[in-house]
Amino acid sequence: MHNGRTSTIHTHPRRTRIQASAGAVALTFAALAGCSSDEDPSAAAPTGPVVEVSGMAYSPATLTIDAGETVTWEFDDRGIAHDVVGTGNAATELRSTLMSTGTFTHTFTDPGTYDYTCSLHPDMHGTIVVR
Repeated sequence: MHNGRTSTIHTHPRRTRIQASAGAVALTFAALAGCSSDEDPSAAAPTGPVVEVSGMAYSPATLTIDAGETVTWEFDDRGIAHDVVGTGNAATELRSTLMSTGTFTHTFTDPGTYDYTCSLHPDMHGTIVVR
């Protein structure tokens, strides 16, 4: 039965946008929560000496460690690829892949001097002295 009145539903565009935005935020948080990990981020952090590969250099250029220590090279040179390639007596022991980001690790078991360079940038030199 029609009483002559017209029913109109008024929506508030601002309220609708806020509700839609709130829903999108809730979905984003739910998706991110599903991607979380129980792993401790510090577990991946190097526990020994670190050589930074940036600014077209190894830093420190010379590092002295004890036998049995593991050295980590951290690559971050604004997208420029580098590697660690042993020279002289270290030629068969040190060799990383070319990378612009990431890490390379090597455990030094024998005392000695280990020289290395970057195969793409031969002016880059580093030395590990193992005592």
